[in-house]
Amino acid sequence: MTDTSANDPVAQAAALLKEHRQSIDRLDAILVYTLGERFKHTQAVGKLKAEHQLPPSDPTREAAQIARLEDLAVRADLDPEFAKEFLNFIIAEVIRHHQKHQS
Repeated sequence: MTDTSANDPVAQAAALLKEHRQSIDRLDAILVYTLGERFKHTQAVGKLKAEHQLPPSDPTREAAQIARLEDLAVRADLDPEFAKEFLNFIIAEVIRHHQKHQS
């Protein structure tokens, strides 16, 4: 019996699509677990800041992190503006958590 999908462009496209989607699903899982690990550390930072009456926000550190992430984005062939917005979103969430620790 011969494999007719080898000559069928639609079947080939479907197989490639499936492979890409499986990779996307794996990468999404990695992103979620990585963010979870990151937030464990930022929660610890928030508790330390609260214990020592430090401000929940550190604009100097945040600016350095954004610049670093923009540079990484350029090297990874990712839109640096997207990377900046993504990190700003994460930073805002971290600050919100830090503020909760201080109340």
